[in-house]
Amino acid sequence: MVKNFAGKPPIIIAHRGASGYRPEHTLAAYELAIALGADYIEPDLVSSKDGVLIARHENEISETTDVASHAEFAHRRTTKIIDGESKTGWFTEDFTLVELKTLRAKERIPEVRSQNTAYDGLLEIPTLQEIIDLVKAKSAEINRAIGIYPETKHPTYFKSIGLALEEPLLATLTANGYQGANAPIFIQSFEVSNLQDLSTKTDLPLVQLLNNSGKPYDFVVSGDERTYADLVTASGLEEISKYAQAVGIHKNLLVPRDSNGKLQSPTSLAIDAHTVGLLVHVWTFRNEDCFLPLDFQGNPQGEYELFLSLGVDGVFSDYPDTAFAMNENFRFKLCSP
Repeated sequence: MVKNFAGKPPIIIAHRGASGYRPEHTLAAYELAIALGADYIEPDLVSSKDGVLIARHENEISETTDVASHAEFAHRRTTKIIDGESKTGWFTEDFTLVELKTLRAKERIPEVRSQNTAYDGLLEIPTLQEIIDLVKAKSAEINRAIGIYPETKHPTYFKSIGLALEEPLLATLTANGYQGANAPIFIQSFEVSNLQDLSTKTDLPLVQLLNNSGKPYDFVVSGDERTYADLVTASGLEEISKYAQAVGIHKNLLVPRDSNGKLQSPTSLAIDAHTVGLLVHVWTFRNEDCFLPLDFQGNPQGEYELFLSLGVDGVFSDYPDTAFAMNENFRFKLCSP
């Protein structure tokens, strides 16, 4: 068993909450994730029209809320270009918080998680402050510090429309006592420039997200020719280490899959990142066969075991209870002679 960079069991990051069991980015999903053993809960942050940070996977909300059934908002349906892609629907930045609070969440992938549709129409869109309040209350209740792992979604786009995410994020975190490099928080982004800017304004831990294809959208805008593939090289990781404390990587960057979905040999990414002092957090672990590699159909535990053996420092999971069980097994092996 390979020890990870921190020399302790990896952290469990509840991906959008316990989203295997509840509609994602709801207080119910976050609360359940904490009960199931998550160390951190992950809110994706977008902005309302009046500048309030809320948790949604995307600023286009027709897939995750009942907005389409609200006749009073029918005229708000529109088409926008978000990060170079045309999107049609309803967008958070066109609604005040009061208006958004009249909507209710729904399961994003009902064809995969039909059981979660039982909660459709019951749960509100939470604000970042409401999520922090939940985390603080639960931490006190169970006497265990729960962290938050917010992602700034589409930061270049939101900055372009006068609703930059970073300033209200830092203001909210400061107001709630999140200070210092050891605070129970990681701030993540798929873009680079906003993390570099944040690194000059806060010493809270930052995470550069790395996809297995494409490039950061701020690189597209600035004309930077580098892609995510360039950022996972030794020189790319060295550059990331100047402004971030961790990388959040697509699983396929560490253990690639062939065209049939079968796993190939691991890359050196975890070792290379650790060499320059970066933690490695891997996304996303899910229990359903449609997400699992051929090697682990019906055996999501096996996938965890493989990645834990490669020394990762954290896992994003839709099923924190499965991650917790595998982490306990990992902890036992670490402690065994």
